[in-house]
Amino acid sequence: MTTPKKKAIKKQIKKNNDIPVVDVYSLSGKKVDKFKLDPDVFNAEIRKGLLHQTVVMHMANRRQGNASTKTRAHISGGGKKPWKQKGTGRARAGSIRSPLWRGGGVVFGPHPRDFGFTMPKTSRNVAIISGLSAKTRDSEIMILEKDLVFEQPKTKEMAKILTALKLINKKSLLIYSNRDENLLRACKNIKSLSLRLYSDFNTTDVLLNARILFSKETHDNIVKRLKK
Repeated sequence: MTTPKKKAIKKQIKKNNDIPVVDVYSLSGKKVDKFKLDPDVFNAEIRKGLLHQTVVMHMANRRQGNASTKTRAHISGGGKKPWKQKGTGRARAGSIRSPLWRGGGVVFGPHPRDFGFTMPKTSRNVAIISGLSAKTRDSEIMILEKDLVFEQPKTKEMAKILTALKLINKKSLLIYSNRDENLLRACKNIKSLSLRLYSDFNTTDVLLNARILFSKETHDNIVKRLKK
């Protein structure tokens, strides 16, 4: 039975009958096989408007919103009328903290606020599918023959793998399935490499990186996540 969520995702995605095929790389950088990507996730319609909206949401949610100014109520002093109302020939004034005066309060200035907003989960998933489809069409998806496993957290070993894959200085996103502390520590000091669990990466992660790497096992987990 098809759930309402599945129906909503299918309604927003236009399927393509072509099954994308990409190369499978060994950790030594050699092409060892071919792999068929799921066309519903990696060859769907690219929804540019939805991609833009999702990235704007991520950027807005990162804003701290700390900008602040003081109104006349927040500035000390100014309780006494500077001069009498009439007879001086000067303009009427009730406080030296008036917004018209130097050192006075600010009118309509910024105050701390939350810029964040949310989007439906279905729309966020469709945006990720659009991003992955765009990367597939630009030949920026790389499949690894197996998940990376490190016996020791050696950055040198990770750099060697990236060099073999010709990605050492290229912004790349590595998506993994099983949390491995050694893997996280080995990649920590490589500025061009980002790591995300298959259940955590988002549209901005996909679009900001020149290459997307994951194993065959992770591919299946990504498909399950986005199509469930």
